[in-house]
Amino acid sequence: MKKRKDTTPQCSVDYGFQRIGGKHKGRILWHLGEGLLRYGQLRKAVTGITPKMLTQALRELEDDGLVTRQEYIELPPRVEYQLTASGRELIPFIKLLSNWAEKEMMRQNIPRMHVEKKCGASIPEATADTHTSLYVVQ
Repeated sequence: MKKRKDTTPQCSVDYGFQRIGGKHKGRILWHLGEGLLRYGQLRKAVTGITPKMLTQALRELEDDGLVTRQEYIELPPRVEYQLTASGRELIPFIKLLSNWAEKEMMRQNIPRMHVEKKCGASIPEATADTHTSLYVVQ
C-alpha cells in the first residue's frame, strides 16, 4: 500500500478534513455508526467504491484511530469493523452536515433519493443511539 503524504495541518479544520476527507470516508463512518459491520456488509452498503478503495479507506480510518478492525483466523476469513470512541463522536457532525445538505438540495430543487436506496443506512440523531432519515443526491 502506498503511504499517504503526511502534511502538517494548518489549523483544526485541516486536521479534521485530513482524517475524514475524501469521496467515501464519510459514508463508511456513517454506516459504521449503526454498529459493528463485516467487510462484506460494508462493501454492499457503500455503493460506487471498488474493493481496493474500500480497503484503502478502511486502513486510513484505522490508522487515524477512527475505526477498529478485528480479524478472525477462520475459514472463510472474517473481518469486522466498528467505530472507536473518537469515530463515534463524528456521527452528530455528519448528521448536521446531512441536515444542511438536505436544506440546500431542497432550496436548489435537486432531486433526492432516500438513503436506504443509495447508501443503505439511516442517520443517527445527535446521539449515536437514535435514527432518522437522510436524503442524498440521486
